[in-house]
Amino acid sequence: MRILFLVIFSFTFVYSDIRVSGHLDLDSKAFITSPDSKHSYSLTAIQVLEFEYEKDNLSAYAKLYFQEDYYDLLNEKNHNDRTFFRLDELYMKYDFENDSFKIGKEIKYWGALELKNIVDNFNPVEFRADIFSKTDKLGVWNISYSHYTDNGEISLILKLGEQKQRMASSPYVYYAFPSNIFYKDKLNTQNSRYRPSLYLKYSASTDTKYALDFAFIYENGYDSQRYFTASKPSNLSLSSPITYVQNAYLVNKFMTYSTLVVDATLIKLEALYANVNEDKNIGDYIHIALGFEHTIENFYNKAALGIIAEYYRYENLESNKYNDLQLSKVFQNDLFLGLRYSFNNAEDATILGGLVLDTQYDEQTYYMKYESRVGDSFKIYLDYYLVRASKDYATAYSFLGNHQRIGLNIAYYF
Repeated sequence: MRILFLVIFSFTFVYSDIRVSGHLDLDSKAFITSPDSKHSYSLTAIQVLEFEYEKDNLSAYAKLYFQEDYYDLLNEKNHNDRTFFRLDELYMKYDFENDSFKIGKEIKYWGALELKNIVDNFNPVEFRADIFSKTDKLGVWNISYSHYTDNGEISLILKLGEQKQRMASSPYVYYAFPSNIFYKDKLNTQNSRYRPSLYLKYSASTDTKYALDFAFIYENGYDSQRYFTASKPSNLSLSSPITYVQNAYLVNKFMTYSTLVVDATLIKLEALYANVNEDKNIGDYIHIALGFEHTIENFYNKAALGIIAEYYRYENLESNKYNDLQLSKVFQNDLFLGLRYSFNNAEDATILGGLVLDTQYDEQTYYMKYESRVGDSFKIYLDYYLVRASKDYATAYSFLGNHQRIGLNIAYYF
């Protein structure tokens, strides 16, 4: 009923100047190997609506997201708490001859690599989503001014405050803590939660034999990397669950990402350095990722084969502060090897498979993704993940344990 209401609501704009689009998804996952205390499958209905308006130099955009979890519909105690409505984006933009001004709520995507974009830190991630998703993020309120040059763009962005991140409940497989630990969506901040974060971004491209696209970003404000601390009131008994909350701290952060095309090979780089503003738990750190992707065209029957290799390295520069394990960093010393097979057919079908090797903690992740269109309105996503968690170290995946799942998403676009 709720999804039907949103569809009917969207049709009221058909005869106006507002363009409406979106999609309806049925997302299912079967957890073949997972903890016994968790649900063995998930079934989620998703509705996304997008509204676009444009007249002369003024444009506006809004994106609404709604999802409903099957277990939340049941009259039982073991809910997943994954049913919610979210306003992802709502902004207005005015374009001048060589400049633009934008204000509102927005999601930005930064980075160049396939597996993980370590510089994509403008928006918090959605804790109630699939942990392997790269795109499920929370919109943030901001004001931006951009100036366009012949080959690039300079942007000044003011992010207006930090958002709390809610989490699914413990019966959901991807709840981040053991079941005896309770997460509270409270955010402790070094300064006011509404202290703005300032970003200065310059991006450009070169028109030479070897095409280079690059971007440099400077941030003064709250870091996207947050950490958890336990807080247990003294009046509770020892058997009471421990409560964890999030903490955000201030940084001066320098980031860059780029791609260089050399014949049929794409070379990718992402790197950052964070200078932390006197937090007792977090020290300065660097995070670097380098990738290569070589494409063989007409590999078989017009299909293209991409060969991918990426390496990620995270280094804490202060040994007396939280290390990568305490921060639950996943890509701290990891090698990714993958293949992308593009059929180049009418359905735009693609298969992507890969292996992620944690060279420090002896952890492996194997996965495969298949994506294809069916007709003009439907898309199918199929994926498989197998995680071999570390036996000797308290990594983020060790709380999940050895994990195996298969997922299917069927989406109708309109």
